Amino acid sequence: MLSFTRLLTAQPSDLSRSLCRTSLPSRKSTAPANLKLFFYSHPTPGPPERRRRSGRSLLPPLRPPRPARLPDALGSGAEVRAASWAGLGGPGWQRAGRVQAGICIMEKQVLESTEERTFQYQDSLPSLPVPPLDESLSKYLDAVKPFLNQEEYQRTEDIVKKFENGIGKELHQKLLERAKMRRNWLEDWWLNVAYLDLRISTQIHCNMGGPGPYIEHCWPPKEGTQIERACVNIWHTLKYWDLLRAEKVTIERSGNTVLDMNQFRMLFCTCKIPGVTRDSIGTYFKTEAEGECPSHLIVLCRGRVFAFDAMHEGSMVTPPEIFRQLTYIQKRCHSEPDGPGLAALTSNERTKWAELREYLIDLDPKNLTLLEKIQRSLFVVCLDDSSPHATPEDYTELTRLGLTGDPTVRWGDKSYNSIFFSNGTCSAFCDHSPFDAMALITMLAYAEKKIIENEGKWKGSDNVRDIPWPEELVFTVDPKIINEIGRTKELYYKQVSDLQLVSYAFTSFGKALLRKKKLHPDTFVQLALQLAYYKCHGRPGCCYETAMTRRFYHGRTETIRPCTMEAVEWCKSMLDPSDSTYQRLQLMHKAFAKHNKMRKECENGRGFDRHLLGLLLIAQEQGLPVPELYGDKAFTASGGGGNFVLSTSLTGYTRFSGSALPMVQHGYGFFYSIRDDRIVATCSSWKSCPETDAEVLCRTMFQCFHDMLQLTVTAQL
Repeated sequence: MLSFTRLLTAQPSDLSRSLCRTSLPSRKSTAPANLKLFFYSHPTPGPPERRRRSGRSLLPPLRPPRPARLPDALGSGAEVRAASWAGLGGPGWQRAGRVQAGICIMEKQVLESTEERTFQYQDSLPSLPVPPLDESLSKYLDAVKPFLNQEEYQRTEDIVKKFENGIGKELHQKLLERAKMRRNWLEDWWLNVAYLDLRISTQIHCNMGGPGPYIEHCWPPKEGTQIERACVNIWHTLKYWDLLRAEKVTIERSGNTVLDMNQFRMLFCTCKIPGVTRDSIGTYFKTEAEGECPSHLIVLCRGRVFAFDAMHEGSMVTPPEIFRQLTYIQKRCHSEPDGPGLAALTSNERTKWAELREYLIDLDPKNLTLLEKIQRSLFVVCLDDSSPHATPEDYTELTRLGLTGDPTVRWGDKSYNSIFFSNGTCSAFCDHSPFDAMALITMLAYAEKKIIENEGKWKGSDNVRDIPWPEELVFTVDPKIINEIGRTKELYYKQVSDLQLVSYAFTSFGKALLRKKKLHPDTFVQLALQLAYYKCHGRPGCCYETAMTRRFYHGRTETIRPCTMEAVEWCKSMLDPSDSTYQRLQLMHKAFAKHNKMRKECENGRGFDRHLLGLLLIAQEQGLPVPELYGDKAFTASGGGGNFVLSTSLTGYTRFSGSALPMVQHGYGFFYSIRDDRIVATCSSWKSCPETDAEVLCRTMFQCFHDMLQLTVTAQL
C-alpha cells in the first residue's frame, strides 16, 4: 500500500518502484488492421448475431507512468485541495424545460436527511392537473397583446373563440381522458417533443453548462492544480451518490409542500442514446433497496477514454486514491499519442450520430459493450488542457469553454460531465433531457458546502490501497470513423465559433437590498431585461422564463411569459421623458404584481403553454389538421412553437450560474443567479445575426438595475 503522503513526497525513483510493484495491464504492440481504442469493459447483453471484426493497436506497449511531478499547492502531507463546478438552463417549448425558477433556495435547504427517505413521498404526490380551457385561452390572449395591433388582435380573438367552441373543446376533452389514465399527462410527450425528437446537435443547442464558483472562496486559477482539485471534487460528488443510493438526500420542499424527487435518479448512471428518428434515455441508477448500481467513472483526456471503479472492496475510493488514478491517466496521455477523440461524435446531428453508432457496432460487436459501459457509468470526468481566464466579476471565458469547449473530452449525451481545466478551474456540462438544472444545483451545493467546511482540503486518511489501475477503453475504428471524427470536429468548431457569450457579475447590490425594498428579486431581473431589450431593439421581446411544477408527480416545468402588457407599458413610460417618476413607479408596481401572479399560477399547474402543447399533440395523434390557432401570426410572434427571442432561466439564489444557447437565430440566451450582494448574468447571442449583441444587452440591463433602484429611491423623496 502506497501512502498518499509518500506519493506526494516520494523521490522519482521511489515513485517509479512503487508504481511498478503494482500489477499493470499488459498489452502487446502489433500492427493494426483497424485502429482500436482500449476500453475497460464488462460483458453486457447485446445483439446476439453480429459479425466480429478483428482489430489491432497502433499504440506502444503499456509501461509504468513516468514519475509524477507533484503539485506545489498540495504541500506536505495528505491535504488535497478541491473544487466544484456549476450547471444550468436549456431551451424552450419545442426544446428543453428550463431551470426551475428559483423555488428551492439552497441556503435554506438541509442537504442530508436521517428521518425521511428521499423517494418516500413519490407515490403520494398529486397528479399534474389540466387547466380549464377557457382559463388557458384567456391567458393566451393576454400574452399575445404586446405583439399585435388592434386589427391583428381582433382576428386572433376570433380564432381563439372559434377554437374554444369547436375543435378545442373536443381536444380538451380527449386531454382530460388522457389525464385520467396517467399521473402526469405531459411527461412522455414533453420528453419526446422537447428533447428526444430533436435532430439538430443537442450537444450544441440544448445541453446546459456552467462554471464552478470556487475561484471566489477557495482558490484562484493556477496551473498545475487540475488533478489535486479534481480528486476531492469528485469524491464529494461520489458521497452525494452514496447518500442518494441510501435515500438520505433531503426531500426538497417549496414552503411546506413536498416536491417531486424523480429527477435526482437521473443525475448518475444516465445517458441519452441516439436513434435515427428519436433518441432514448438509458438510466441505470438504483437505490440500495433496489439492488446493485454501476459504480465506475469514465475519464476523457486528449481524445482517449479510461475507466476505473469508484468502489474497492466495498468502500469508496478516497481523494488520495482518485489522485493516483487521475495522475496515471494524465501521465499516460501526456507521454503517448493523442487518441482519435471518439467522444466528438456525440456532438453530431442526432440521426448522423445514430447511424455512426450503428456502424461502430457492425464494425465490431465489442463496440456495443464499450458504448454501454460509458452509458452506465456514474458520470464523466473531463481533463481539459485549456486554461480559461476567470475572476469573480468575469466568468465569460470559463463559461464559454465549459459550454462549447473541446468536443473530444466531453460525452455530450451523458447526464453529467465534470470538466477540470489545466489551471484548476472547473465547469459542468450536462444533457438536459433527463433533468432540469435545480436538481444538479442541489448536488453541487452539497459538494460546495462540504468543501468549504473542510477549507478546500482533504483531511482524511492518506493511505492509498492497491486498487486496480485505470484501464483504457478501446473501440475498433476504421478510416471511415476517423474521417467522420475529423468532419464532426470541423463542423462543431465552425458552429460554436459563431457564439457570442458574456458572463459578468453586477456587484452594486443584490437580493438583500431588493428584499429590503420589497421587490421580488427574480421579477426585478426579468423586468430589467424587458426594459433593456426595449432600449436595444425598440420593441417588446417575447420571453420564456421557467416555472417549476415539481409539486406534482414527475413535474418539470411550465412557461412564464414575462413580456406582459403591464411590462410593456412600464418600459414605454421609462423611455418617455414626459412621464413623472410617480407614474413610472406605479406602472412598475403593476408589472411586478402581474409577473408575481403568473409565477404562482404556473407553479400550481395553471399556466397555459403546456396545455396548448397538449392540445396540439392530441390533434396530431388523432390525425387531425393543425388547428388555426397554431398557424396564426400571434402564436409565433409571441414566442409559441419555440420562437422566444429571450430564453431565460434563474439558476437560484446560490453561487452557481450557468448558460445555454439562444432559442432562435435572432434571439438571446439569458441565465442569472441572484445572491445577497450581486447578480451574475450570462448572456449569449449569435455573431452572424446583425440585430443582436450579448455584450450590449447585458451592459444595458445592468444600467437598468440602477435605473429601477433609483426609481424607488426618488419616489420616496
